[in-house]
Amino acid sequence: MNMAWKEMKKNKTRFLILGSIVFLVSFLTFIISGLANGLSQDNAALIKDLPNGQFYMTADADQTYNLSRIDTSVQDKILNDQREAVALSIQMGFVNDGADKQQSVVFVTSTDSDLLPQVGKGEIVLDRSLEEKGIKVGDTLTNNQFSGEFIVKAFVDQKKFSHAPVAFINMINYQEIYRVREMQLIFVPESDATLEIAGLEYFSNKQFLDTIPSYSAEQLSLNMIVWFLVVISGMLFAIFFYMMNVQKIGLYGILKAIGVKTSALFKMMWTQMLLITIVALAISIALSQAFMVVAPAGMPFNLSFTTTVQLSIIFLVIGFIGATLSGLQIKKVEPLQAIQQGEV
Repeated sequence: MNMAWKEMKKNKTRFLILGSIVFLVSFLTFIISGLANGLSQDNAALIKDLPNGQFYMTADADQTYNLSRIDTSVQDKILNDQREAVALSIQMGFVNDGADKQQSVVFVTSTDSDLLPQVGKGEIVLDRSLEEKGIKVGDTLTNNQFSGEFIVKAFVDQKKFSHAPVAFINMINYQEIYRVREMQLIFVPESDATLEIAGLEYFSNKQFLDTIPSYSAEQLSLNMIVWFLVVISGMLFAIFFYMMNVQKIGLYGILKAIGVKTSALFKMMWTQMLLITIVALAISIALSQAFMVVAPAGMPFNLSFTTTVQLSIIFLVIGFIGATLSGLQIKKVEPLQAIQQGEV
């Protein structure tokens, strides 16, 4: 520790440059990870807030939920056998407010369940993002495919689907708007055992999220960027310490000649890596958390404590691997040969 700290003080500029690069890469990684999580929540909060379970849709829907039509007799049998199960439908749509301004929403309706808000005929429960657009409880909303009017009953937090606010409506009103009687999906919560039902295909929560158009492509792209940045940070450690070690071959030869063990040299290098990474990560975490506070209200950004800890551990592991690989040459240094080469 003492030897590592003395070398860092002696070569402040070098270690400051490495620390700055690690800070920039880790900060960028935290920001992109926060955006990925935020977009994920904005795209599928309706599904992600449900407990783990199984989704069922018709097999001939080709894994496209809005093409699924579950026979009512099959639906009734499942709901009778599985008391916690719920049948639901999801469709893009719109409502017009009092000023006749059109607002895009995702209409959601369901059978009786504690998992989703229940509304009466002519009532509507909206995601709170629409409250910020001026809609209030008690307002009247219309839809050109609906003969009546919707009265805004309440707002709920964080109920988005496919980047649009969710509007919960009664099943009778939904059937009138979309001219269908069958529901699209059945969700069985807390179900580890999969039900084999003829004509229906089942999905876990994660598998169902992948059937949402744009969700998997969006998340795959952002997560690939995050992982590329993590790998780049590991390569930076490997390259930096490799260059440092090449310049210090002679010094290592002398240290070995006076009895310093190879393990002590590795410990010095690991200590330097840990100090640089911890300081860089601490600054990155502080700034990314501050960014989450000051980010514009409409920006989907969500950097959780769990994600922050996981990424920090990954950075430390990658940095350790990179530094260790670069230090393998220390093990090969022959004291007499290094001194004879006059590389000190």
